[in-house]
Amino acid sequence: MAAVPPPALLLVVVVAAAVCVLAAEAARSGNNKVPALYVFGDSTADVGNNNYLPGSAVPRANFPHNGVDFPTSRPTGRFSNGYNGIDFLALNMGFKRSPPPFLAVANKTNKQIVSGFIGVNFASAGSGILDTTGSSIIPLSKQVEQFTTVQGNISARIGKGAANTVMSRSLFLVSTGGNDLFAFFSRNSTPTAAEGKRFVANLVALLQNHVKELYVVGARKVAVIDVPPIGCCPYPRSMHPLGACIDVLNELARGFNKGVKDAMRGLGASMPGLKYSVGSSHAVVQSIMKHPQKLGFKEVTTACCGSGKFNGASGCTPNATLCDNRHEYLFWDLLHPTHATSKLAAAAIYNGSLHFAAPINFRQLAEDQY
Repeated sequence: MAAVPPPALLLVVVVAAAVCVLAAEAARSGNNKVPALYVFGDSTADVGNNNYLPGSAVPRANFPHNGVDFPTSRPTGRFSNGYNGIDFLALNMGFKRSPPPFLAVANKTNKQIVSGFIGVNFASAGSGILDTTGSSIIPLSKQVEQFTTVQGNISARIGKGAANTVMSRSLFLVSTGGNDLFAFFSRNSTPTAAEGKRFVANLVALLQNHVKELYVVGARKVAVIDVPPIGCCPYPRSMHPLGACIDVLNELARGFNKGVKDAMRGLGASMPGLKYSVGSSHAVVQSIMKHPQKLGFKEVTTACCGSGKFNGASGCTPNATLCDNRHEYLFWDLLHPTHATSKLAAAAIYNGSLHFAAPINFRQLAEDQY
């Protein structure tokens, strides 16, 4: 029996293949894998919704050095030096990048969007599965409500039957949960195993309910991205006296990810027509941290942009320290990945093996024609 290549080598192969895929997709026009992409989540998926929210408490990234590697080198609200993972997943599906933020198009009549094409991004940085996570932002429950408004507009324009067909073929992507875990940890940094399990179980149940709500209004292809080892981000490391990962946070992430896999498996078995995939950002980040040089990285603990220990004491602001070799950094700021990391993660989740996305990868989910 042939030996199974380690995850790091699998990633190398996947990325090489993905470069060809992205080049081919960039040359295509009007030939997307799915009619539309609808995105829900937190700062891992936000492409500018928070730019439109009032108040000084809103988490924002619409200022330098964010966006330094984005086309035209402009900050957009993405917590990245360039694209985030959603942009790269959208590229793989044949789109130019992530669909536009909901609040940018909510009061406009976009013919393609109201016809059920392109899609909309509802993600809001700082949000969570729980309504109590974050402040002055758009929680997941509200994001789902915003989608029902969009779905209603599409049905009114093209008819209910046509809208149902478009929705069933579109991809619904959810990337959230990390902020809920951070909030729980901030209230109780030394939870018992039972306390952690109860919190995670409640969180997973609520996420499951939101997926059911999307199913009711037409979603049939659901892609969920799990939580990375958040205890190893620069911010938690900066709080550890030895600069190590914070194990409690990583244990919460592992428990949540297992719960999400089990919950989605249950939904797939009980809801007719539902197809799903759980993409593992956790597996990707672990692979990079274990084998950085094989994957083109040199710095996996310190953020490229920030201040203080590991550049993890504050966010990426115009006055923050900025690294030169951004493509060699795992982390962009105190909590978020670089453009390079996001590209790698999207390639693995979209085209990779069961180690990075299961029970099928995102490509198989997108291309499923029933």
